[in-house]
Amino acid sequence: MKLHRRRLLSLVAGITAVSAAPRLAAAENYPSRPVCLVVGFPSGQSADISARLLGQWLSERLAQPFVIDNRPGASNSVATEFVVHAAPDGNTLLWISTSNYINATLYQDLPYNFIRDIEPVASNTRSPLVMVVNPALPVTTVPEFIAYAKANPGSLNMASGGNGNSTHMAGELFKMMTAVDMIHVPYRGSAPALIDLLAGRVQVMFDLMASSIAYIKAGKLRALAVTTAARSDALPDVPPVGDYVPGYEASAVGGIGAPRGTSVEIVDLLNRQINAGLADPTIRLRLTELGGTPLPGSPADFRTLIASETEKWGKVIKFAGIKPT
Repeated sequence: MKLHRRRLLSLVAGITAVSAAPRLAAAENYPSRPVCLVVGFPSGQSADISARLLGQWLSERLAQPFVIDNRPGASNSVATEFVVHAAPDGNTLLWISTSNYINATLYQDLPYNFIRDIEPVASNTRSPLVMVVNPALPVTTVPEFIAYAKANPGSLNMASGGNGNSTHMAGELFKMMTAVDMIHVPYRGSAPALIDLLAGRVQVMFDLMASSIAYIKAGKLRALAVTTAARSDALPDVPPVGDYVPGYEASAVGGIGAPRGTSVEIVDLLNRQINAGLADPTIRLRLTELGGTPLPGSPADFRTLIASETEKWGKVIKFAGIKPT
């Protein structure tokens, strides 16, 4: 009986080793051709710039081009669907954005399940938004803003870069946690929203820092707070919203994913190289200039973060009754 058991264990071990061999060989030879990194936003936006920065690093480290493929549309859903249906060989990757976590609840008819169909490879940045107001508004702090909003219910217009995107969701989270009444005014992107904020036609916006920081430094907009739990190196004198609204945190968390079924060996290889890039001083500086903080971690860390962000924004969408437009 013992002999038979030893032979059985030996046989199982042999089968396991044989089945693992092709995967290990594939990882050792990866990448053997150019890799497509799909970005669901237009060229020139901060996501595109960050993707090109890390894509260049990966090209140099892995000796194959990492080509940026911009496929904007439907809040990153067009790009995501394309990657979901790609071969799970590591040659097609997705630039993951906060839109992916929001869309999971906002849209009921997506042709994919993001958490099920995309394999987390590596997080890369956590980028704060910044709560900015027109300087004509007689407030200089978050407590003053809350007091003014409650004393003048319905009088404040809150701009966003679009219904259901991160600039909208950060504002809705603020409304949910402070019970202030503001009218949401969605625009087609941050640029037109900022134009109206600068002109005083709307009074407040929770904007991506990369879009508004130049106006803040020029004194054309007043920054009341950043939305991350800690201060931002880009605006070190601006406190977090959470200093006044305990538990508040809203940030744009980016990363890279692959189609479901991509081998663990390829995922781990990419993860190591991306983390090495995030530790590089030149890349860290450039990401900071774009308003982000490098966010290294394991694929498991990123999976946990994706689940947490999806749950958080799902609660906000349901509380606010947000519907896609």
